[in-house]
Formats: sequence, structure tokens, C-alpha cells
Amino acid sequence: QVQVVESGGGLVQPGGSLRLSCAASGSILSIVEMGWYRQAPGKERVLVANILSGGNTNYAPSVKGRFTISRDNAKSTAYLQMNGLKPEDTAVYYCNTITTSRVTYWGQGTQVTVSS
Repeated sequence: QVQVVESGGGLVQPGGSLRLSCAASGSILSIVEMGWYRQAPGKERVLVANILSGGNTNYAPSVKGRFTISRDNAKSTAYLQMNGLKPEDTAVYYCNTITTSRVTYWGQGTQVTVSS
């Protein structure tokens, strides 16, 4: 079992920055992938970025160049640094972890609102 807790969301003006944190606990040695997804009202949950255990990263085209995903293995924490935020980035952001047995665990989500 892995427990996932997100933090760092909030209200920010367009062009601003936020850093989201995703803390994992429990069977953390089994985690092979951590990722950030987002879900806007009335829309499906979509991948924002993920990072594999070897350090490889993937980004959605809409955030490439603005968002950076990173991972601190010692703290079992993943981060999403979001710069140049736009109103269309407004969503609930969810962190997930995938284990060696391909089981996915989700956090409860954190709201990000980009508005003037």
C-alpha cells in the first residue's frame, strides 16, 4: 500500500508560479513512477507530467517549457514547479504513484486556480 498526499495548490494570477508537492508513504520502495494529472470542471483527468524511477520525464505539450517535474527519492516526494501559469491551467491536480506490480495509487487532489 502507498499513501499519497498532495499540497501546494492555491490561487495565483496569470503569469505567476506555484510548486506542488506529492508526498508518498508506505511501500515506497515499490514505486517506479510518479505523475501529476489534472482535471478541469466537466473534463477528463489528463496527464500533466510524470517521472520514472530512472529519472526520465514526460510532459503534456500544453505545459512543456513551463512546468518541471522532479523527485526527491530520499523524501519520497515528487514536485511540480509551475511557471507562467495561464487561466487554462485551472484544475484540480492529482498525484499518482505506480508500483512494480503496476498498482496505481492516487492522492486526494489539490486545487489550482489561475485568475486575476
